[in-house]
Amino acid sequence: MAEHLELGYAVTSHRAQGVTVDASHVLAGTSTIRENFYVAMTRGSHANHAYIATDRPDAAHDDIPSSATGRSIIAEILQHTGAQLSAHETIIAEQGNWTGVAQLAAEYETLAAAAQRDRWERLIQASGLTPEEADDAIASPAFGPLTAELRRAEADNHNVQSLLPALVRARAFGDADDIAAVLHHRVARATSRPSGAGRTRNTPRLIAGLIPEATGVIDREMADALTERQALIESRAHALLDAALADGQSWTAHLSRPPEHPQTRKAWRRCLLTVAAYRDRYAITGQLPLGSPAQSDTQRIDAGRASAALGRAQKLADPVRVPADPPIRPAPSRAQPRL
Repeated sequence: MAEHLELGYAVTSHRAQGVTVDASHVLAGTSTIRENFYVAMTRGSHANHAYIATDRPDAAHDDIPSSATGRSIIAEILQHTGAQLSAHETIIAEQGNWTGVAQLAAEYETLAAAAQRDRWERLIQASGLTPEEADDAIASPAFGPLTAELRRAEADNHNVQSLLPALVRARAFGDADDIAAVLHHRVARATSRPSGAGRTRNTPRLIAGLIPEATGVIDREMADALTERQALIESRAHALLDAALADGQSWTAHLSRPPEHPQTRKAWRRCLLTVAAYRDRYAITGQLPLGSPAQSDTQRIDAGRASAALGRAQKLADPVRVPADPPIRPAPSRAQPRL
């Protein structure tokens, strides 16, 4: 068998920067810092797994209780940055990649997946699947994407508590290889549009118009960590939009004149906030507001949200009025003489 084996070695997150593998297995603990954890957890193209050591106290983090859990340690990791910066460097860093929308959104979604996992497991178990089917779905690699889709559906005001059982009853799974993947597809199709229509449609619960909010989080530490990331994302998007409008960045040339009415102007800014967040999340720097076509499913969803927000902003903006030519009235027709 020797010719079919290849030696593998563990590497540090510093050495792993720029490396892409099929699956990443990360050992983290109380001494892990946020930057290294993010690098390590984004190396795998198909899967990224974190193994949290809860039995290794660290003198540098003596505020972590001995009863710490994997979730609480992850929350603590995301709170700690490893760089010791001067005041000036801190200001610069706040505007850099580690506090960009891409980084903060990744942190938020990682926390949301951990914070809501128990809830989604209970929903799967009560959905009408057999115990064996439920266990298979929860153990599936597609369980993560399924729970992300459920969070998106709930943010779009769909009642997932009744939706998922209905989708389970709708059609038997037969010899489906992956029930979680099938459910993911069914949920995505059933919730492709926000719940409600017309005046009854509620506003989706999206952070900066892009990231679905995680609801029903019971763990206080997780809830606080999610709230903090949400505030940072919104603050970052506001700062980016202010800078873009003040500096007259090229992409803002595509915008119409801001509305004068205060309430309308507020709604206009809210729409453009989504565009600014989208540009930052996907590192768009060109003149077109939304840049090049989306490259992934997640980006395509976000691009649709940003495009819709841009369209709403254009409708809210005050048009540049061009004097219209007076209407031309057709000459009255004359009745033809009867022969």
